[in-house]
Amino acid sequence: MKVSDAVDQRSSIRSFLNTPVSNDLMAKLLSKASRAASGGNLQPWKIFVINNSTMKDFLLFQEKWDKPEEPAYEIYPQKLKEPYRTSRYELGEQMYELLGISREDKDGRIAQVMKNFKFFGAPCAFFCFVDRQMGPPQWSDLGMFLQTFMLLAKEFGLDTCAQEAWSIKHDSVSEFVKADPEDILFCGMCVGYKDHNDPINSLKSERRPLDDWAKFL
Repeated sequence: MKVSDAVDQRSSIRSFLNTPVSNDLMAKLLSKASRAASGGNLQPWKIFVINNSTMKDFLLFQEKWDKPEEPAYEIYPQKLKEPYRTSRYELGEQMYELLGISREDKDGRIAQVMKNFKFFGAPCAFFCFVDRQMGPPQWSDLGMFLQTFMLLAKEFGLDTCAQEAWSIKHDSVSEFVKADPEDILFCGMCVGYKDHNDPINSLKSERRPLDDWAKFL
């Protein structure tokens, strides 16, 4: 597969089949993804894979967790400016329209959001942590690592969904994976095979035109 094809075909999948993903394949993809660009070669990503029986254990652990949690960080700025606000709003409306969930159906929308915390049915996932000492340059390294992983996953026939939503469950996730207290949870990542019969997987987010964000000087 060409890199350009992988870029075009990658999308955030929100409904997976229960077809297993082997740990051997995950190890291969993660190892290859570690070739992603990293400033100063710090390689700041710390990965915890949840798969097979561990996935069942983790979901059960989450169900039983009853302590309040503090979000690891704010996913979006509180007062999101344009054009970012409109981009986010339009994506949400496109998704809920595909699912037939009206704006008035608050319970339906919340139920869809909560599927994040079941990994949208994916049989495999991982969490990406980073040392709290690291700053924005190293967090950008995480993004490059994760994007490289997602493109490699497409090459091997897998689908993914990066999930910053897990940052609101930093405490419970950290306890389950036994993360170092000096580390902070950046995101989760669903890994598996998409359900082609679920309409939500036909969602393809739009991109603003090049002239909106690039200048040739």
